[in-house]
Amino acid sequence: MRVLSTLTAFLLSSVVAHAAAESPTDIIAHAPQSAWRTIPPEQLLLMTMGNGRHVLIALAPDFAPTHVANILELTRAHAWDAGAIIRVQENYVVQWRVHNEQTPPPQHFVTQPAAEYDRPLTGLSFHPLTTPDPYAPQAGFASEWAIGTDGTHAWPAQCYGTIGVARGMPPDTGDGRELYVINGEAPRQLDRNLAVVGRVLTGMENLNALPRGTGPLGFYTKPNQNMPIKNIKLVVDLPPEKRPRIQVMRTDSAAFDHYLAARAARTEAFFVHAAHGVALCNVPIPSREIATP
Repeated sequence: MRVLSTLTAFLLSSVVAHAAAESPTDIIAHAPQSAWRTIPPEQLLLMTMGNGRHVLIALAPDFAPTHVANILELTRAHAWDAGAIIRVQENYVVQWRVHNEQTPPPQHFVTQPAAEYDRPLTGLSFHPLTTPDPYAPQAGFASEWAIGTDGTHAWPAQCYGTIGVARGMPPDTGDGRELYVINGEAPRQLDRNLAVVGRVLTGMENLNALPRGTGPLGFYTKPNQNMPIKNIKLVVDLPPEKRPRIQVMRTDSAAFDHYLAARAARTEAFFVHAAHGVALCNVPIPSREIATP
């Protein structure tokens, strides 16, 4: 009996050690289908830049519904066609605008949206981060977004790849005709100060490859420096065979729990010491493209 117990303990410890060494990439690859949610095509935008490269964007209607509705109105009105990327600031943001901000907006466009900088926590399945966050009383994940919360309200964190609405000084909230994406170390001081409307799923490397602007705040100083935007289209408006199908890992799944633990304590052979902690924006929500049926 003693020999059997020793053998059982050895086998159990081997299994645990193997599980502990599983990398975040392994966890994503092995996650069951139940751990994934398909993003509706009406919540995906495909930007085609003037150089032919693409950026795929997921929208965030649960956090900024009016601003997102404005962006959809602009997209279907082709307001982004012949627009431009006008600002690339190192380790901060890339910013773009519609073709002509003086053109009258579409019929259902809201010119002065409310400040959709946060929303009630109620209705969100909140998965708390166990490590302290310097920018919010508590941080974690909800509806496949990284968020901060004070226990009553929730707001998306300004992590790498997050897309927000550019604005002037308050009470201006921006109307969606100029957008930005975070391209560096998360400027979390922007949390709860601008409307977050989406995030880049694929193509951040195409935005990061653009020349940095030499003007104040990284703006380009001459129109010929701007990167043209050929168009931005709703994926649902593409022919079915050309629609990318994207799934995102559910943040209320067991697979995400496993993934989060692995991000916080990397135990693969490369790592000498596990950190046993992770910052909110260092837990990118996994996504994947699946084949069109």
